[in-house]
Amino acid sequence: MFSFFSKKNTLQSPGYFTFNTDVHSHILPGIDDGSPDLETSLQLIQGLYALGIRKCIATPHIIGDLYRNNPEIIGSALQKVITGCQETGIEMEITAAAEYMLDDYFIELLQQKKSLLCLHKNIILTELPFSIKPDNIEDIVFKMLTEGYKPVLAHPERYSYFHRNYNFYNRLKELGFILQVNLLSLTGYYGDAVKKAALYLIKNDLVSLVGTDLHHHKHLAALANTGNQHIFDSYLGNRNWNDLELLAIQP
Repeated sequence: MFSFFSKKNTLQSPGYFTFNTDVHSHILPGIDDGSPDLETSLQLIQGLYALGIRKCIATPHIIGDLYRNNPEIIGSALQKVITGCQETGIEMEITAAAEYMLDDYFIELLQQKKSLLCLHKNIILTELPFSIKPDNIEDIVFKMLTEGYKPVLAHPERYSYFHRNYNFYNRLKELGFILQVNLLSLTGYYGDAVKKAALYLIKNDLVSLVGTDLHHHKHLAALANTGNQHIFDSYLGNRNWNDLELLAIQP
């Protein structure tokens, strides 16, 4: 099953990452644009384990016009992965939340007071459209805060409309967003403009969480690349990343 891992230079020595919880991944089988099946899910999870990750929080997309996942669909996929890990001896702790697109469907869920899938306690992972900056970001974050949620904004460095004015990153923090940067953004994987924005966020201490945003084998190979590992070391240092418990109790 795990022939992928026998490929030369795909994975490096175990225990590389300086944090052991991945707060953003698409490793559940067949419910979004991440892993298409259980076999792939197990391969990706084994790869993360080899990099030092010991807890994965799977965060499948919930997008109104594309992936209307719900707790039942996500829970079923999660159980398949947990069972698969047990049967194959992968000692990874796996839980599930969701990555919510801040669209009209999400606003409906808030208005209906549906229970949302959180990373930890009241901490919820969200994303924005890549093409056009929404004009109601402030209204949506106010609604989330009013309902008692602490919103995390996934990969703010990847939204090109923020590149024209980095001051908006500070505004996002002021509004109440916790910011999460993708590891591969630091390497130029998504382009130079994204790398520049990611470094700005890191260097200006605007980031509280980092994640793999793992979707497929190509991401995994890039995360395990020796050169990229040195980049992660250089920019992330020994900081205590991904402390969700601390974020949950902070005002």
